[in-house]
Amino acid sequence: MTSPTTTLAATGLTLLHIGLSALVTGHVLLRKREVGTAIGWIGLAWLSPFLGSALYYLLGINRVRRRARSLDRGEDAAQSAAPEPPGPELDATLAAIDRTARRVSRRRALPGNAVALLRCGDEAYPRMLAAIEAATASIRLSSYILRDDAAGAPILDAVIRAQARGVAARVLIDGIGGGYFLSPAYRRLRRNGVPAARFLHSPLPWNMPFLNLRSHKKVLVIDDALGFAGGLNIGAENLLAQGPAHPVRDTHFELRGPVVGQLAAAFDADWHFATGAPAPPVAPAPPRPASPAGDAIARVVTSGPDQDLEKIEVVLLQAITCARDSIRIMTPYFLPDDRLITALALAALRGVAVDIVVPERSNHRAVDWAMRAHVGPLLAAGCRIWWNPPPFDHTKLMVVDRAWSLIGSSNWDLRSLRLNFELDLEIYDAATAALIAGLIEARRRQRLSAGTLAHRSLPARLRDAAMRLALPYI
Repeated sequence: MTSPTTTLAATGLTLLHIGLSALVTGHVLLRKREVGTAIGWIGLAWLSPFLGSALYYLLGINRVRRRARSLDRGEDAAQSAAPEPPGPELDATLAAIDRTARRVSRRRALPGNAVALLRCGDEAYPRMLAAIEAATASIRLSSYILRDDAAGAPILDAVIRAQARGVAARVLIDGIGGGYFLSPAYRRLRRNGVPAARFLHSPLPWNMPFLNLRSHKKVLVIDDALGFAGGLNIGAENLLAQGPAHPVRDTHFELRGPVVGQLAAAFDADWHFATGAPAPPVAPAPPRPASPAGDAIARVVTSGPDQDLEKIEVVLLQAITCARDSIRIMTPYFLPDDRLITALALAALRGVAVDIVVPERSNHRAVDWAMRAHVGPLLAAGCRIWWNPPPFDHTKLMVVDRAWSLIGSSNWDLRSLRLNFELDLEIYDAATAALIAGLIEARRRQRLSAGTLAHRSLPARLRDAAMRLALPYI
């Protein structure tokens, strides 16, 4: 027979569960736009007493957006306050992309830029190292991964030397990618007096929700005049000439011209966001040359789970919608949401040649499995998906109509487009587009067919479909 005390305790727990689940339901109904996500959280809260509510409190509430509102991200304020000058002269297709990207990013597409493509760390690291050694005023370095190894140690040493000779250096390392428990690069910089910060890092349990929200950006800006950006992390695995155990191919870009100022402003906003402190004063940079650095029109587009939510995805959607001839995509992980899948399928159905190049085997098997269960509608619509043979290629590129390119840190997955803080650059330049398109085409090998997917074994299809359900988390 149940005692009155036991009955009272059970009743109290039941009422507490109902109260917590009701609170979660109300918050979800007011805050979550996606129907599937909302239903999932509400179901978890009601069907998993206490655990579901606790998981929503830890992982479902976007505290980063709230924090961003409490910190003045001066870059956005300056952009919105400035009068809007006329945009660059572009043809109708590119002008449509420009209008959308300008309104979404609140940044102008700036003419007069030079863009150089750098393959892997073997080409990029020496150029970055030489630029740091030549810095006279400022260094801004942001990286998801920054190791103190054969690749990272020379760069760390150069930054430390620059700081010692009076250059204002700042380094921002992601709190997870740079090592959660130990970050040797961060510690060495701090020991040597270099201002360094770890993005959204805290060992405190009440800050653990930030574990899922990462700064995936890879940016280096020297003296406000020379910039590097793309997908390249800083680690020995990118030094292919040295024969690492797990080699990673990648692509990075060197930039000169006015768009470097947008890179610097984006870094300063992230520094302020991560530290809560304004950027330290920087010595005046050398005057820029009066003549243009190059012929490319370029613009920075940032995205993240704060006020930049889904900005890069919106630009992708507009570029796909405007494409008339060809779309070429190269990405290490291809798990876009249904909006992008539909846009690419519609492009193929209206006669646009859509080619997507992905690794034959990435460094995350779960992603490979999920992708196989995800691309059926694209193949049915006539999109072509190509395997990129080993070694694993971490490159992220997109070209539309051999006239418009997107480069940077974003992968084609929900983590990059919804959770991570990312930085990409649009480039309106036929020469750059042709160069990037050639690189993408050179990496194409075997074509994935619908028949190959259909002939997978039943266990493989079940495994792949199950992995697809974890799209937001892998």
